[in-house]
Parts: sequence; structure tokens; C-alpha cells
Amino acid sequence: MMFEHPDENPVLELNDEQSWRLLEETRHGRLVVSVAGEPDIFPVNYVSSKDKLYLRTAPGNKLAQLAINSAVLFEADGILSDEAWSVVLRGKARILNTSAELAEVEELGLTSWVPTLKDFYVEIEPMSISGRHFQLGEQPER
Repeated sequence: MMFEHPDENPVLELNDEQSWRLLEETRHGRLVVSVAGEPDIFPVNYVSSKDKLYLRTAPGNKLAQLAINSAVLFEADGILSDEAWSVVLRGKARILNTSAELAEVEELGLTSWVPTLKDFYVEIEPMSISGRHFQLGEQPER
């Protein structure tokens, strides 16, 4: 997915729509949480729907940390032979628990990549999103 880079600048700041389009076409990223000033990062698979992200998890550190501090970062990226991109979403995570919420998110077809039980669904509501697209190449001469 090529983006137009004005003035041949190899780094392009993406708008919200472009950033969301990249997130919608990807299914894996990293979730960053922080408790008591200690950051932690987890690789996750996810789906997006209605400008929100959804992931599944099992009981453990990730779920416990989300319950303590709902402020999260989510990052996804892609690398091809001549281009790369990165999108960072800042948001609030919450564990879904009503029957209606669970039925709606189950319709999205989010399955675990790892053969383990992941009975908890997490919704991330974005507060901000930013993205960059990179044209790859050799470092220029000075």
C-alpha cells in the first residue's frame, strides 16, 4: 500500500483515516500497559470494528494490569521490501462483561492464534492515533 510522499520526503505522517485503514488491514500488534510506573508489552492479535480494537486474553499479567490501569498504548506495523509503516493508538481498555457486549464481539470472529483458552475480551477505545509511512532505502550521502 503505497502512499504519496510530497517533496520526496521518505517519512510521511499519516492522518487518522490512513492510520485506521492500516489497522483495519492488520491482525497483529503490541499492547503496552503500565502499572506503578512499570511498563509491560504483549504481542496480541486483534480485530477492529467501529473505530475500536478488540483482543482476547486469558487470566494473567495482561488482564490484571488492564484492570489496574486502563490507559494503554497499542502499536502495529508492517514492513515490505521498499516501504514500512507504524501506527500507535493511545486509548482506554476495558474488559467486556455484559451478554450483549460479548455477543457483539463474538460476531467479529476474533480467534486466538495460540491453542489456549482466552475467555476474556478487551475493548480499546482510542483517545488518539498517529501513524507514519516510510519509503525504505539507503542512507543519503552527506
